[in-house]
Amino acid sequence: MQAVVRAADLQDRDGGVLLIATLFGLYPFLLKLYADGGYQEPKFKQGLAKVCRGVNVEIVRRCDTGKLVVLPKRWILERTIA
Repeated sequence: MQAVVRAADLQDRDGGVLLIATLFGLYPFLLKLYADGGYQEPKFKQGLAKVCRGVNVEIVRRCDTGKLVVLPKRWILERTIA
């Protein structure tokens, strides 16, 4: 696990680029990044392309049906953190 503590006025997508930059230095073999809908902005993808070109970003969208739905890939992260 890795964390970067920043001021609260920094958007998640901007802080995400900082976090990935530190992770890429530690784990240069990273090829795929799963993220939620907050990271689908072009600004995040452009910033990510600058710090690590080889990482592919896949946005995992949540289901808005009101029911509990287990989403592929997102469940892995939530289970790991829990």
